[in-house]
Amino acid sequence: MAKFTTYTKYFEDWSELSLEDLMEKLSEHLLQSGFDDFYSRFSQSHDLTMQDLYDMLMEEMSQWDATQTLEEAQMHRLIRYLLQRLEEEGFIHQEAPMMTDEPGEIVHPNQPDPMNSRIELTDKSIDFLGFKKLKDLMGAAGKSNLGRHDTHHLSTGVEAAEAPKQYEFGDTLNLDISSTLLKCIRRAGLKIPFPLEPDDLMVQQAEYQSSCATVLLLDCSHSMILYGEDRFTPAKQVAMALAHLIRTQYPGDTFHVVLFHDGAEEIPLKKLATVKVGPYYTNTRDGLRLAQRILARERKDMKQIIMITDGKPSAITMENGQIYRNAFGLDPMIVTSTFEEAAKCRKSGILINTFMLASDCDLVAFVKKLSQMCRGKAYFTNPYNLGEYILFDYLNRKTQTGYKQ
Repeated sequence: MAKFTTYTKYFEDWSELSLEDLMEKLSEHLLQSGFDDFYSRFSQSHDLTMQDLYDMLMEEMSQWDATQTLEEAQMHRLIRYLLQRLEEEGFIHQEAPMMTDEPGEIVHPNQPDPMNSRIELTDKSIDFLGFKKLKDLMGAAGKSNLGRHDTHHLSTGVEAAEAPKQYEFGDTLNLDISSTLLKCIRRAGLKIPFPLEPDDLMVQQAEYQSSCATVLLLDCSHSMILYGEDRFTPAKQVAMALAHLIRTQYPGDTFHVVLFHDGAEEIPLKKLATVKVGPYYTNTRDGLRLAQRILARERKDMKQIIMITDGKPSAITMENGQIYRNAFGLDPMIVTSTFEEAAKCRKSGILINTFMLASDCDLVAFVKKLSQMCRGKAYFTNPYNLGEYILFDYLNRKTQTGYKQ
């Protein structure tokens, strides 16, 4: 596979540029939702191309003092060099071969333009962006200990927190070596090898930690970037921070992202960064339906839906597959169908916590009733404190969860 030419002999200082710092500076460009660019608001593609990343670097780096003296050709070579470094160090993955564009090179007309090749942010990039946002959110709230989902039960887990107990069939074989050997010596005396018997086995106890399956329902209707405020980009950042929190602190939990608009679709987390809002209505019922199907596959102690929206439901999918839309007021048919889906969630033991980015009277009444039906909570927030509300709700709710015998 052809590679870019490395231009370190022209830019010795640039070879020491931290790619983590560069990714942090690019985060606003990578996560933008079409708020600043009117025409990109209606792009339905979730694909990021090499040209997109090139344009982001050009826009960002053209503002740096260190690049003001560079000529256009030098700037072009520098950005191509940084693109190569990003791929080599695992921040991006290119789905098509890279090609050089050296002066005088002849490119066959049937060959694809390498700058149009699709790229994906790797898990390394997603983890980095999620960690930075999580660190900002937790630091802003004055929290340092992320904790766990504690309950009132004890189990034979990995982290010892209580006195060891005798092993019983079905326990995790997390042996307490010193207690096991001591019990064997008391029974049979000090012998080599130790005459261990099954009754000698002692296992460590730990606080039982519940597992949770979470579906984040993210509204990507057009209203999320209307009224002079970008509400979608902060929601994406919070989603990435929550995903990083779950992967690093609660490895037994699962996390899924579902976009709802005229319909609903599940997307992989690595696609979230490039998602934009579109000329869509708000089909909350389809979002709840898809979330239920996803959670039905999970065998977890707790199942929950976190819904981020700024508007009323304005669309439903009819039995014949057609979409009925009404953006004016709370349409009784749409609202009734949405409530029916919420009632099914409650019947399935799924909690719905709604984070509303608007405060209209009709919307407040709708969200409160929705929350009452599924015994969830309604938070009326804004893009600036959305992350704190969601993260601490996630951390605190399961700490306070009790289990019935």
